[in-house]
Amino acid sequence: MAVFEGNFHETSSLRLAIVIGRFNDLVTAKLLSGCQDCLKRHGININPQGTQVDYVWVPGSFEIPMVARKLATSQVYDGIICLGAVIRGDTPHFDRVITEVSKGIANTSLETGVPVIFGVLTTDTMQQALERAGIKSNLGWTYAMNALEMATLMRQVNSEVSAATVDGVNRLTEQATPVLPVSSDSAKQVKEN
Repeated sequence: MAVFEGNFHETSSLRLAIVIGRFNDLVTAKLLSGCQDCLKRHGININPQGTQVDYVWVPGSFEIPMVARKLATSQVYDGIICLGAVIRGDTPHFDRVITEVSKGIANTSLETGVPVIFGVLTTDTMQQALERAGIKSNLGWTYAMNALEMATLMRQVNSEVSAATVDGVNRLTEQATPVLPVSSDSAKQVKEN
């Protein structure tokens, strides 16, 4: 058996996309800065004209899942980081937006097999959002770390699954043939025949 674990040093060939919601850009620009700082310190070329990171700006957090899905289905990226900020107001708009955004991001990751990192702040106030985007700590850094770890982990897992499939036969399923329990009635029928 094997142990698979993502790492932060096999990054030179990773290809990432960052989808950023422009709404609440005072917050999202700070998250992006923290994210870029982390990626750069881990060997990623963050230059938009480079070959490792593409940046996509969307109007707000609600639009993030649609773009993330399009990027993930392209199978070009090893990971996608979604950055946004949804701040509670006086209407139920907050709950509806964040529910759809979180479901959309999770579904994209599950359906495509590409790590799509949920980096959308959900706070009650602008002050709370700013604290999470740099005043106390910058969660952009954490989101980037999650992307690196998951991208390198999925490369390992995908490589193992590919290696386990030889000539169209999946060795993983061959090795795990379940043993079904035999009822006493079935055993009697086998003996009688």
